[in-house]
Parts: sequence; C-alpha cells; structure tokens
Amino acid sequence: MLLLSCYHLKVKKLQIIVLSIFLVFPILGCQTVKEKTNAIVEKENKKLAEYIGKSVNNLKIDLGKPDEDFKNSDGNYVFIYRTKKYGISCERRFEANSNLIVIGFISKGCF
Repeated sequence: MLLLSCYHLKVKKLQIIVLSIFLVFPILGCQTVKEKTNAIVEKENKKLAEYIGKSVNNLKIDLGKPDEDFKNSDGNYVFIYRTKKYGISCERRFEANSNLIVIGFISKGCF
C-alpha cells in the first residue's frame, strides 16, 4: 500500500512538472514576440525621427511622392505614404509646418 502511495505521488509530481513546462513556454514565447515587436517599432521610430527638423524635400527624395498630401485644420501640411508588406498595410504620416519643415510623424502597421 505504501509503495502504491509513493507511485501516485511521483506521478502527480511528474504531471505538475509537465504541466508547468507547457504553461511556461507559451508565456516566454509571447514575451519574445513582444520584445521583437518593440525593437522593430523602436527602429522604425528612430529612422523616421531623422526627418524631424528637415525639409519636406528630404522626405520626398527618400520616400518618393506621397500617396496623399493636404493641409490640416492647424494650417500644417500632412504627407501620407502607404505601403503593404505580407498583406499588412503600413501608413506613415508626416506633418510639416508652413515652412515645409517636418515637425512630427505617425507610423501604423510598419515594420
């Protein structure tokens, strides 16, 4: 009887260990994906931030003609560039002041 009890305890411990492994790896995997995504976003923002304080001409030389441009309600110019990668839409919006100097940007879905 004691031998059977020890066997059940060992099986129970083994089940707990196996279950723990199956729960830990997906959590670690999600963390890795999040870290990679954050690194990609950081790299994108760093690249686009180089246009801040520069002429819109630099933007057009590097990125080409925008897909859309207009003057917003603040009197600033907005230049929109759209691309698609792996079926995922990417939109980069740049805002420039009345002197056509880039003052801000927003990037969505870009990597």
